[in-house]
Amino acid sequence: MPPSAGTPRDEQAPAGRRRALILSAGMGAGHDAVAAELARRAGTYGVEPHVVDVLELLPYGLGTGLRRFYQASVRHFPWVYAGLYGAFMRGGAGPRPSGVPLAGLAGDRLTDLVDRLDPDAVVSVFHLAAQLTGHLRALGRLRVPSSVFLLDFAVHRQWLHPGNDRYLCLTEGAAREVGRSLATPAVTTGPVVPPGFLAPAPGAARWRERFAADAPGRLPVLLSAGAWGAASRPAETAGLLSGAGYLPVLLCGRNERLLARMSRVPGAVVLGWVDDMPGLMGASYALVDNAAGQTAVQALAAGLPVVGHRPLPGHGAEGVRRMAGLGLSELAADGPALLDALARLPDGGGERADRAARGRALFRGDALACVAGLTEGPS
Repeated sequence: MPPSAGTPRDEQAPAGRRRALILSAGMGAGHDAVAAELARRAGTYGVEPHVVDVLELLPYGLGTGLRRFYQASVRHFPWVYAGLYGAFMRGGAGPRPSGVPLAGLAGDRLTDLVDRLDPDAVVSVFHLAAQLTGHLRALGRLRVPSSVFLLDFAVHRQWLHPGNDRYLCLTEGAAREVGRSLATPAVTTGPVVPPGFLAPAPGAARWRERFAADAPGRLPVLLSAGAWGAASRPAETAGLLSGAGYLPVLLCGRNERLLARMSRVPGAVVLGWVDDMPGLMGASYALVDNAAGQTAVQALAAGLPVVGHRPLPGHGAEGVRRMAGLGLSELAADGPALLDALARLPDGGGERADRAARGRALFRGDALACVAGLTEGPS
């Protein structure tokens, strides 16, 4: 675990030790996974990491309410989130709502935190945090460099604030979008995943044995619903795959109700939260993804082909389309298209090899090495 954010500086580390404050958000698990990997990498540079959930800096319980509302929307009322995304996040002509008023409510708590920790840099991995740090930098209230790791394939406007010092992006296209919108340096680093996804996974053999015992001869296809178990008609997709001779493996995250419901689907393996994702991906044939989030990025690192299908609304749908447009995945509009996409991915086939090469080429740099104030040496 990272050091506590509330510990006084002189009790944390020897004088001269560099520190990074990483602002995440408990919205699913993707942002926290990125923050945890950045914190691990910080240690390799001799930097002391402090990870803080920006939602916990909001007063009056607003952060908890925001998290619950978003979770309920993506699980049960996706049309609500689609409307909010269109109003607040998608670009457009004329006045558009800003995230600064909400983010600004956390300003005093963040500046107090920075005063206590005295970090050398702040890194945001959530769009509300990016609005907050940009706002405070523009006002002169945040005195340390602020970098934003923009971890979506599709850049939406709430990531963007001209007060931030640097943007780190997954793709060159995303970096160009940032450059067109802001007079702020933007560099392409690629995604951030733990090193276990980029190497042969020892746990793959155990998963292969389990799948062979459950359904001999069937190719396992992962169906991701994210940490919150948000998916559109997963039982129908599982039935389609099973009927075509595949072994659907449903990833229900931490959604116990979805896990219980999907456990009744015949011909499928249904899993809750999985700790050994590198091993599971190493033993699988493909990933059917609905969000272009961290699970999809991990699959690209592992060389596992990704097919987008029935994406979540808002940034999920835009990200899935953007991934497919870059040739990193394929977007299947319906069931027959999904089966057709999977049929073109046999082991040893050219399309599978090409897709794996494009995915791994995305991992071109170390995002943390591009954070100003951390890797140049102690100040």
